[in-house]
Amino acid sequence: MPELHVVAVIRAKEGKEKEVRRDLTAVTDAYRKEDGNVRYDLFADRNDPRRFVIIEHWRDEPAQDRHHNESDHIHHFHEHGNRNVESREAAYLLEKIV
Repeated sequence: MPELHVVAVIRAKEGKEKEVRRDLTAVTDAYRKEDGNVRYDLFADRNDPRRFVIIEHWRDEPAQDRHHNESDHIHHFHEHGNRNVESREAAYLLEKIV
């Protein structure tokens, strides 16, 4: 099964940039320790402080599925961090070609 790369873009509500940064930063280490995680990086857009970009690299799709559907920390973020998120602008599931 091929490795999976994910690019997710989250937009914070107006005035909630610090809270979203805090909430995403708080769970990043836990995500990195998940079985099947190869890399997990969090970025802030220099031109738009409300935009956050997450780039994930997973061993395979089942590992990413477990992360997205079963991990306690992602459920915690969805329950508590979502209050500061205006939208999820994009989510790309990518398979590396070369």
